[in-house]
Amino acid sequence: MRLYPKIALAAAATAMLASAGCTYRSTPYQPLSSANEVASGYSDERLSDQRYRVSFAGNRLTSREQVESYLLFRAAELTAQQGYDWFAIEDRVLEREVERQIRRDPLYDPWYGRYYGDWQPYWRYYGPSGWRAWYPYYGHSFWTEHVDIREVERFEATAEIRLGKGETPNSTMRAFNAQDVIERIGPRIEYPGEK
Repeated sequence: MRLYPKIALAAAATAMLASAGCTYRSTPYQPLSSANEVASGYSDERLSDQRYRVSFAGNRLTSREQVESYLLFRAAELTAQQGYDWFAIEDRVLEREVERQIRRDPLYDPWYGRYYGDWQPYWRYYGPSGWRAWYPYYGHSFWTEHVDIREVERFEATAEIRLGKGETPNSTMRAFNAQDVIERIGPRIEYPGEK
C-alpha cells in the first residue's frame, strides 16, 4: 500500500515536466551550437571552391535514418545556397557511439523504511525439512538492488561533397540534384520550435 505514494510522486513529476515544456525530443534541423536547446545539429566546412565537408550529429533520440536524411538535406541546401545545381558525395563516414547506462531503479526499495513504519519483510514456508523462514537481510537475490541497464546510441554522419552546375552527372550513383533532394526530404524536416 505504501508504494502508491511513490508512483503518484513519479506521475506528478512527469506531468510537471511535460507542462513546463521540458519534453525530450530528437535533434531538429539546426546548426550545431552550444546555444541550442538540443546540443546537436549540422555543421559544414569549406575545403575549396567546390568542395565542402558536411556533418550532422544527432542526440540519443535521433535515429540513424534521420541523421543521414538531415545530412543529405544539408548538402542539398548548401549546394543551392552556393549557386550550384548538384552535389556528389566523394567520401562518407557514419559514426555510431553506444553508451551503456546503468541506473538504480528509483521506485525499487525493498528494505523497510519510513514508508513502511516498523514493518519488515519476513516469510515462513514449509519445505522438505519442515517450516523455514525467509528473511531478505540474508541477501537473497530477489531482494538485491535492482538496476535498469540501457544502451543508448548516437549517430553522426559526415560527407565530403563536390558541387557542380548544369545537368546532374549520370556516371555516378552518388551525385544528387540539389532541388530534388530539397523537395523530397524537405516536408519531413523538423525545425527548432516545432512539435
